[in-house]
Amino acid sequence: QVQLVESGGGSVQAGGSLRLSCAASRSTSCMAWFRQVPGSEREGVAGMDNYGGTIYADSVTGRFTISQDNDKNTLYLQMNSLKPEDSAMYYCASKGLSCSGTGSLLWSGFFPLWGQGTQVTVSS
Repeated sequence: QVQLVESGGGSVQAGGSLRLSCAASRSTSCMAWFRQVPGSEREGVAGMDNYGGTIYADSVTGRFTISQDNDKNTLYLQMNSLKPEDSAMYYCASKGLSCSGTGSLLWSGFFPLWGQGTQVTVSS
């Protein structure tokens, strides 16, 4: 089984940037980023299939970028122009298999493998 470890979270002011990393013990395959605040459902933020296809939540389109370094087995989320409503625990997820297409990549139920999360706090 793939193990995932997130890092890069922290506290920033509105308008600032953070870069999250997800280190995988094996091939990153089909992966995504999710976020969750207490009392709410886990929200899909950005996903990437095995062919370079990406999908973003409307709330982050134009501000966040998902990328992958296969040689390092690492997934990234570059977050720019951060807003207070971006504050959440951010989780990395992996399908553990290849996938083609992005239609399911913002649905948490699609992913069996999860990291422990990294906290992002954006102040106004």
